[in-house]
Amino acid sequence: MDTATLDSLRIVLDPLGQAGVALALMLVMFGVALGLRVQDFRILADKPSLYVGGVVAQIVLLPLVTFGLIILISPPPSIALGMIVVACCPGGSVSNLLTYLSRGDIAVSVALTATSSMLAALLTPASTLFWAQAYAPTAELLVSLEVNPLLFIGQTTLLLAIPLAAGMIVAAKAPDIAERIRKRTTIAGAAVLGATIIYGIAYFYPVLWPVVGLLASITILHNTAAFATGAVVGMVLTKQSSIRRALTFEVGIQNAGLALIILLAQLKGVGGAAAIAAVWGVWDLIAGGLLAMYYNYFDRKRVAVVIE
Repeated sequence: MDTATLDSLRIVLDPLGQAGVALALMLVMFGVALGLRVQDFRILADKPSLYVGGVVAQIVLLPLVTFGLIILISPPPSIALGMIVVACCPGGSVSNLLTYLSRGDIAVSVALTATSSMLAALLTPASTLFWAQAYAPTAELLVSLEVNPLLFIGQTTLLLAIPLAAGMIVAAKAPDIAERIRKRTTIAGAAVLGATIIYGIAYFYPVLWPVVGLLASITILHNTAAFATGAVVGMVLTKQSSIRRALTFEVGIQNAGLALIILLAQLKGVGGAAAIAAVWGVWDLIAGGLLAMYYNYFDRKRVAVVIE
């Protein structure tokens, strides 16, 4: 299959499917908000420069690095759009888990995840539109999709902000209830998203299989650049290895599930973009797990050297 076919591929959902995707998006954000706590932001007072640097790395630097990578490798427009959407999404709770498993600084990880999630309601759609318009091929793709910039930002912001605000209110007013329903809400959102991904892969398998090598190679390159960006920022901001690890995972792990939902719900299911988001979501877990294993191996080797 040539790239023109990939760019023209659309994952078209019926009204029920569109409603399901919108529901999944709202459930994901509601579940994220249920886990937000005021104490998560204590780092802002303790280490303000580190906090600001980490937030800037996630929100500004990663999309900028992604844009540079797109200029360098010139992928098909639909794949470039998928890379941009993924880079503009917030980190997910997976980064917190991987930071914990690699003996990183959990407080830093949680604070940055919470912040990027809160800011996502406005910054994710606005940043997506900015970077997509900055690259001529994706700008042309948006025109062909008849994407209205104000409508895209407004609708996406509402879909993200309403459940985010609702979840934060429940978490603040009734923390016990929030804790009880958080897991169920997260599972429900993941189930709807998973069903959508499985349906899309099964339906479009004959079309996507011929380009799986292209999708995988671009995803691995992009994800490696994201981890490297987080690692470099960590080296610039601090000498503490635990904080460096937290920053590596926070910038390297992005909420690809959220990216996929936005693409399906708001950007007319652009095939190449949706495919790259789905592949990123799988590879992100593999690469993150391997990196956590490496950190633990490195720690064991260092302890063995000290003992000797």
